[in-house]
Amino acid sequence: MSTTTAIDDPAGLKTTRQRNNQPQQSEIPLPSPSISDVDSDSNKGDDHRDAHVKKAYGRTPDGTVFVVPETHDMVSQLLDPREPKNLSDYIVLGVLALHIWLAWAVPAPYNKYLLGFAFTFWRLAYNAGIGYLLTVQSKYTLLVTWARRLRAFEQPATNPRPWLYNLLKTELETKIPKDYKMDEAPIEYNTWLAFRRIVDLILMCDFVSYCLFAIVCAHTPEDEGLGMLLGRWVGGIALVGFNLWVKLDAHRVVKDYAWYWGDFFYLIEQELTFDGVFEMAPHPMYSIGYAGYYGISMMAASYDVLFISIAAHALQFVFLAFVENPHIEKTYNPPPPRLRAESEIGSQTEADALVTKELNGNSDIPQPVHNMIGSFDLFRVTDASSLIIVACFIALTVVTPTTGTYQTLAVANAIFWRLWYSVGLGYLLKKQSEKKMYTRHFLKFGESTGEAWRQWKGLYHISMILCHVSFLTACWKMYTYPEDWSYGSVLLKHVIGVSLIALQLWTSSSIYESLGEFGWFYGDFFFESPRPPTYNSIYRFLNNPERVLGAAGFWGLALITWSKAVFVMALVSQLLMLGFISFVEKPHMQKIYGQNLRKEAGLTKFVKKSLPAPVKRWQQGVDKVLDETKHFAEDFIDAALTRLSAGSSNFVKDTTALFHKPLRLSINRIDRDLAGYDPKHYKLSVEGEQLIAPDEKATRKESADARVPKDVKTKVFQYGAPIRVKWTAPANHSKKDWVGLYLVTDNRNRDFTEVPSLGRWIPTCRGQYDTTTDEGIISYDEKVESEGVEGPLVQGEMVFEGDKLWWTQGVYEFRYHHHGKHNVMSISEPFEVRIPLVVKEGTELTIEEAENALLPIVRNCLDRDPEIAPETVDEPWGAHVERDGKYAERVVYAIREMFAIEFSPAVVPADGNVKKLAWRVVNGRIALAPYSMSLQSRRPPTPVADSYK
Repeated sequence: MSTTTAIDDPAGLKTTRQRNNQPQQSEIPLPSPSISDVDSDSNKGDDHRDAHVKKAYGRTPDGTVFVVPETHDMVSQLLDPREPKNLSDYIVLGVLALHIWLAWAVPAPYNKYLLGFAFTFWRLAYNAGIGYLLTVQSKYTLLVTWARRLRAFEQPATNPRPWLYNLLKTELETKIPKDYKMDEAPIEYNTWLAFRRIVDLILMCDFVSYCLFAIVCAHTPEDEGLGMLLGRWVGGIALVGFNLWVKLDAHRVVKDYAWYWGDFFYLIEQELTFDGVFEMAPHPMYSIGYAGYYGISMMAASYDVLFISIAAHALQFVFLAFVENPHIEKTYNPPPPRLRAESEIGSQTEADALVTKELNGNSDIPQPVHNMIGSFDLFRVTDASSLIIVACFIALTVVTPTTGTYQTLAVANAIFWRLWYSVGLGYLLKKQSEKKMYTRHFLKFGESTGEAWRQWKGLYHISMILCHVSFLTACWKMYTYPEDWSYGSVLLKHVIGVSLIALQLWTSSSIYESLGEFGWFYGDFFFESPRPPTYNSIYRFLNNPERVLGAAGFWGLALITWSKAVFVMALVSQLLMLGFISFVEKPHMQKIYGQNLRKEAGLTKFVKKSLPAPVKRWQQGVDKVLDETKHFAEDFIDAALTRLSAGSSNFVKDTTALFHKPLRLSINRIDRDLAGYDPKHYKLSVEGEQLIAPDEKATRKESADARVPKDVKTKVFQYGAPIRVKWTAPANHSKKDWVGLYLVTDNRNRDFTEVPSLGRWIPTCRGQYDTTTDEGIISYDEKVESEGVEGPLVQGEMVFEGDKLWWTQGVYEFRYHHHGKHNVMSISEPFEVRIPLVVKEGTELTIEEAENALLPIVRNCLDRDPEIAPETVDEPWGAHVERDGKYAERVVYAIREMFAIEFSPAVVPADGNVKKLAWRVVNGRIALAPYSMSLQSRRPPTPVADSYK
């Protein structure tokens, strides 16, 4: 694939560029310390070296700047007898000793089961337990909130738990005796140090239990030769040694700060040079950093150890995807500030904008978002054709017998489609690069370059599917199900084969993630390159990842089938792929990018730097010979293809519903917490922005219980507009009271709330829950005159907006709950949230009307955030819209209810402003004109499911 649209990412870990993301509250100038904290002259004494320490400075979320004390790694502090020990160290050592005793004392095979369970427990404690703690800390700073609520680091004079303070002070200051005082450090740093003690226990027990499990499972297979025995142990020791180097080199770069996820608590001022292991692979501590697992599995010669290693490694990638990566994006790659006007954008240089202009002939027209990859649509001829062809292939494979003749036909079919995919399409791309042959053909018939690329995408997509499906069907014909999985290396071959297939799938996914639709389908062969190539994701480490990793799955299938024919197919596929890269991709890249192309990838540079001088000289001579051979082969093949070319022929939402089944509870007694509280003293009132719309009946989603018999008309509020709630309660009300927002029809019981709030709640008082729940509190516990009521009353006010609201039409109510529970003390008047129907039957819609109707609704959907929501129809909305799908879900739902037309959420970030979105709405209405009016009156108002909730 082409590398035209990749973007540089220097880290691949959570410690990238921190300086641009610091809070701005503090005006203290900070130095820029090097990653090397200690003077490099190791011959100097400790006192002299301490004088040259370059301090690192940390900054908490509130802007507090502090000197980060120097910490040391876990293993040396725990196992080195010269290091000071504290209570937590002895607890960790005791738990480790218990594991060792169990491995020795419990007889086989029960010790294997027990240690397998222990490792599973500690691995889940790592990935699920630590993952949960880090997630709530990243989203809500919950660990710091707990520490503040427990007053864990407050001095005994004001601390109701002096024993906890004394314990933590001893624990933490013992580990950092020189430049750390718990009373002087910010609470975020103290919480991180306490969190480290939990991590130490889990990680050490995780590692020791795994090693003990491998030891008790280890054995020497019967009839194993000396060569295999030596190969297992040499290979295993090499992998374990490599694993150890990876961890040590990674720790050299990221230090304890990133090793213990310090940026979940505070940020540090320092520049990191990501060299060494970070040039070899993405996320090296989680990818190649687990090579030792497989080395230990080899030495143990146990499938039990291998399978539990694979499971643990997979869990680590889950941890990376759901815990670390979201925090990395949030902390180090926030959305850029919203551009205030279209003129600020300047000329569009992105590949998608270029393609949009070519496809539509007008840059003001919204770009298409119906990508070929990642979406399957039977209304699209390419997808329908692919489905029919694949079904035919599968049917023929199943119904035909597995005989030599049909096996030969299946292999020949696979090789034919591979030849077409690599040589046939390669020839077309080669001519397109040299003479624009493909584009000229369509221009001859009055079509555009955009149409030529659309047709090419379809041809390439179907050819790719045929190539891979034919390979799979041939493998199916050649595969024999094992009668005995324990025989020889049958199981091992299947495990390695599946791993190679997974590696190829990951490689393809990473390539598409980097290149996008434009690069995947070789858009720079059809359009002028919008910018020089840059490299991110997998391209940071490899210039052409498909050269090796892109064929891993073919070799995996060859191992699984253990067929000579499949090995031949894999070899042919590999060679043709290399030829395609060398004779089609590389010359074109050199032609259009020239000197902007990177000479060496990160992995290549790392390997070359590591080679001895004699090997480097030999390698340079080999490169020279290979270059000369390649130029000769290019000339030869180009001449052959020219002779063979006699001519060419023309080739031809997710909708997810949230079904809540509430748990119906029967309350037969009064909760003790309610004693002394009278619901008559509680009151809720609601204020919001009234909807200016016709007076017809609100919605058809109300039930008989949705309204209360009264003379007052139900209030109707704008969709997405903030709603203010005022509450009144006795002065002695519980500080943990809270107010939640619900659909009227969700709760049958008016004394007890039966369904969860799903995050749509706000506490009445600050500081009782985590800090994020306090958002929305305007005032609380203000004294109010209480006429005719025994005892004083207080009042407060809060505002529900953004994610605190329901983003569907309906009739709602607020419920006041007592003491953090679901006992209801007061219910507000029901109110309705409605979206006005803009298009009436028999009327036409103009673009100006659509713009005027859309702008306020879009601003509401984007939370009226000045960094996201536009002020005019021409202003683009912020990058948050593209990153967080909830905004697009809100907008397309509103459009469906306003204009009776349904869009995919992908159109919202693609359009970029209200003007283009209005153009799309109007033209969509015109296209549906014969049908929309007749269907409009019959269209049921089905609420969309908010997938982000």
